[in-house]
Amino acid sequence: MSFNENLSHFLSQSDGVGQVLFSLLIVMSISSWYFILIKAWQGLCTRRRTRQFLIEFWDAASLDEVAQNLNQQHDQEPFANLTLHAINATRQHAAHGVQRLQEAGSAGEFLIRAMRRIIDEETVKLEWGLTILASIASTAPFVGLFGTVWGVYHALLGIGQNGQGTLEQIAGPVGEALIMTGLGLAVAIPALLAYNDCVRSNRMLLAQLDAFAHDLFAFLTIGSAINSVANNSILCKQSSWAVVGEN
Repeated sequence: MSFNENLSHFLSQSDGVGQVLFSLLIVMSISSWYFILIKAWQGLCTRRRTRQFLIEFWDAASLDEVAQNLNQQHDQEPFANLTLHAINATRQHAAHGVQRLQEAGSAGEFLIRAMRRIIDEETVKLEWGLTILASIASTAPFVGLFGTVWGVYHALLGIGQNGQGTLEQIAGPVGEALIMTGLGLAVAIPALLAYNDCVRSNRMLLAQLDAFAHDLFAFLTIGSAINSVANNSILCKQSSWAVVGEN
């Protein structure tokens, strides 16, 4: 019998518990591949946009030019988002001074808090979906194993009731029950590999973002001067933004 025939025969002989476990593995597989594809596409787009932004950033004549380009493009790429919020935080503190708890401290301290909040925010974005992938990778083999144990139990129970215990009659049902273990591994392995790859990619990106944040902080505090006269639309945005920081 082929794999499809064995699987069909196993499902036709299974009770409600076995069919629920099989359906659960199918749902877990669909969910894991959804997140795998989405995370792969997001990572590819982020890396491409990051390379483009860094080229434009280091080629810019001043940070004012960078800010103007970012306000026109509204790019949500992590490096661009950090740069825009850091520049706007510097402008806000220069324009308003210490009038609220939000701006408490020196300009450097306020900028550090703003950049830390932005990096934390980007970290949360990068980790979206990883918990589900990790959960599927760790639980799918056990779901499959439970399905196998349940299938073997019912197969042996049926053989005992019929009073027939030959090797041929035992091997068939037991072999079909092992399909559930194979399905559990087939669901778990891609999810585990994708999770490890995403964690590694996120770690590398956040390390680069942290290094870039140090350079940006130096530019904003002791480097090129930032025009303190901010655009009204930029200042209005700063009244409610939330910015993020280091992992």
